[in-house]
Amino acid sequence: MEKVLIKERQGFRYSLKRKLSASRFLIFMIIPAIIYYAVFCYAPMYGILLSFAKYSPRLGILGSLTQQWVGFDNFKSLFAFPNFRQAIPNTLIIGSLKIIISFVSAIIVALLINELRMRFFKKFVQITVTFPHFLSWVVVSSLFLLLFNSTGTVSHISQMIGGKPLDLFSNGPKFIGLLLVSDIWKEAGWSSIIYLATMAGISTDLYEAADIDGASRLQKIWHITLPGIRPTAVLLLIMSVGGVLSAGFDQIFNMTSQLHNSMVMANVQIIDTLIYQGTLASGSLTKGESTALGLFKSVVGFILVIVTDRIAKACGERGII
Repeated sequence: MEKVLIKERQGFRYSLKRKLSASRFLIFMIIPAIIYYAVFCYAPMYGILLSFAKYSPRLGILGSLTQQWVGFDNFKSLFAFPNFRQAIPNTLIIGSLKIIISFVSAIIVALLINELRMRFFKKFVQITVTFPHFLSWVVVSSLFLLLFNSTGTVSHISQMIGGKPLDLFSNGPKFIGLLLVSDIWKEAGWSSIIYLATMAGISTDLYEAADIDGASRLQKIWHITLPGIRPTAVLLLIMSVGGVLSAGFDQIFNMTSQLHNSMVMANVQIIDTLIYQGTLASGSLTKGESTALGLFKSVVGFILVIVTDRIAKACGERGII
């Protein structure tokens, strides 16, 4: 029995060495990513302990933890903070709308591009819809400001045809719609790349069989393409749910700061902008409270990912865990 176990261990080690040797180039390629996450993601995680302490720059992080431990007091004061109660529903609404609309729009863009038959035109369209992703939100928000503020191009066109001036930057509900439209314009093309790669892996035999049966394009999309990308779509949906409480700080911060617009902040004040304003702008939040707010967002996001994954598995999908 011992000899059999020894042989199995030796065989396992030999197989492992062969696999490592065969994958050595892939391992070298992933090492920079491992170093990046270790240095910038995992190493700073001890800082979340400030959520349970009263931070003092003189004592530092470790000194504050040992000498000024306050337990859950930061969380209690945080939940009593008036703007926090306003930021939570705003974050959930904007984050949920972004996930749903961006999820659907990326699939639609991928389907439309996939149905193009001219190779050159298909590449041109894909580059065109992907390009906005590489623009910063500073540029995008400036562009939308020139188009949709009270003195913008769209407002002038509306007045020329006898309509009223249009200013989406000073109307809360309309401004949320502008956030969604700008997010789709900027990110839908980039998000569609993964779906296009998945569609490229669907067997052409299925489409040929559908052509023989006389299926239309819509029928092939419904019965072949969509089922083929469903596992990828479910995986991306689960991962995106974890960021529902992020809701796009860069976008909201830049689009509200273009005109120093405080008229719509009641509708678009989210957790991340609350952290920025409370910590860096007004100083109304302590370092411990800001860290507690970030920890709260991470924990809720993690729970949402687990719940969504369990729901996906209950529906017969593979999930991520």
